[in-house]
Amino acid sequence: MADKLDMGEIASFDKAKLKKMETQENALLTKETIEQQEWSEIS
Repeated sequence: MADKLDMGEIASFDKAKLKKMETQENALLTKETIEQQEWSEIS
């Protein structure tokens, strides 16, 4: 079955090969922010 995990591949996985990444937080826009952007595009 293709959905079954191959535990051998998981056991031999080398975490040292992973690249270091820094997470970034993206805040959701508020209604006021959207309105300000719309007004600045019109001007």
